Amino acid sequence: MLHERAGELSHRLVEHLVLSLSATLIAVVIGVSMGMLALRSRHVRDTILGFASIVQTVPSLAMLTFLLPFFGIGTKPAIIALTLYALLPIVRNTYSGLSEVPRAMLEMADALGMTRTQRMLWIEARFAIPFVLAGVRTAAVVSVGIATLSAFIGAGGLGVFINRGLALNNTDLVLFGAIPAGLLALYLDGCLATVEGFLKPLRNTRRLLAQAVGLLLIGITSAAGLSTMSDSSGSVGDADAPRVVVGSKNFTEQLILGQMVAVLLEERLGYRVERRLNLAGTAVCHEALTKGEIDLYVEYTGTALASVLQQDPPREPDEAWRVAKDEYAQRFDLVWLPRLGFANTYALAVRKRDAQANGWTAVSDLARDADRLRAGFTSEFLERDDGFPGLRRRYGLRFASVVDMDPGLMYDAARTGQVDVISAFSTDGRIAAFDLFVLDDDLRFFPPYDAGIVARGEFLRGHPEARALLEELSGRLDEEAMRRLNHAVDGEGRAPIEVAREFLVARGLI
Repeated sequence: MLHERAGELSHRLVEHLVLSLSATLIAVVIGVSMGMLALRSRHVRDTILGFASIVQTVPSLAMLTFLLPFFGIGTKPAIIALTLYALLPIVRNTYSGLSEVPRAMLEMADALGMTRTQRMLWIEARFAIPFVLAGVRTAAVVSVGIATLSAFIGAGGLGVFINRGLALNNTDLVLFGAIPAGLLALYLDGCLATVEGFLKPLRNTRRLLAQAVGLLLIGITSAAGLSTMSDSSGSVGDADAPRVVVGSKNFTEQLILGQMVAVLLEERLGYRVERRLNLAGTAVCHEALTKGEIDLYVEYTGTALASVLQQDPPREPDEAWRVAKDEYAQRFDLVWLPRLGFANTYALAVRKRDAQANGWTAVSDLARDADRLRAGFTSEFLERDDGFPGLRRRYGLRFASVVDMDPGLMYDAARTGQVDVISAFSTDGRIAAFDLFVLDDDLRFFPPYDAGIVARGEFLRGHPEARALLEELSGRLDEEAMRRLNHAVDGEGRAPIEVAREFLVARGLI
């Protein structure tokens, strides 16, 4: 895996390093200034330290999600969030270091007629710098760890591999991102520890020099190794070709469709395609599309109507399509291209042996036993009105417990008996592979979820050839074909881009 993905690994490593170091450097400037201000009075100190402490209590994903409406997806909200999380150790250590300056030294400085600036530079800073560097070490390690979550909002970094691994239930891919992130944190901590050691009054210079040379050699060797492998596996695109950004949500089907669209545009039109796949759900994708941060992604009519337009979706597929298409065009200047040919409908799934043993064939049958069952649903399904809230009202479902689950882990949890009921997708290949049974929606709660590419009107008007090409996908995918593609990734462990390319070749599209 390392050789095959070396090019992407080096790219993601640089992204991760830029995110972490940018946030840490900004936090140093702000944090040291705040630490100095904290010396002014007890009230200022309590306010500053209180603010920095409160920021630390906010969950990382919640912070990133909160920043999305203001800054969109990408590096900007990620760096802002990382900077906020890096402040506390720097502020606290700066304040502690400045507070530890002996009063006799300050009195001597005043007696010598030093200005406040001179006293700060020549006396207080000498005592405070080791404390500040200790805080910077902590902040840098924290930044590297939290930066892995930035992949959920399209900021890149090593978290991309972790995110993909979770979506595909691929432990190797998770470790491919987690291990380099851990090593990077240790490396930065070692570098900063060496710098800190040089600044201490009593130091072993020879040992520190050996340590610095060792760290430098490790860094150069690692960079050279990745560069060599990257050169053998990388490719150079046409810098003058049109650029398009393709997005997707964070489950297998979306990764396959995102890759399918990207490969088609690359190979048929020679576009430079930037992939921002695995974004965290409908809200993030739609926000990115309306702000021009991505140019297109695949959406579903029921999701668009219920989650984006906040409407009760029509139960007739053609009517749902018409409403979604018209409303998107009027409100957002977004275009629904012709339907891909399949619908990926929400469904409740249970283990087939449990369904047979309990006589469950429909969701109504499940209601009578719900109080003894454990449910595992995706976060989006738990919040959407066309998900569990509405389903619970329609069927009177009262489960013994309901837990949030990542889409990539949900099916395996049902197979292994960790949960009894899941919010499945009707085109998911794991339904058959894991011997699960889809319950009939006998009260017809779930609306139609026809899949189609949604693109920015501005992009399509500027690139009519892209629109004509993408419309060639119309009607090419039915439920059975999509199920086979999903199973090839989830069941056989193949890469989404490989599966997508194979489908396009088989259909004569590339």
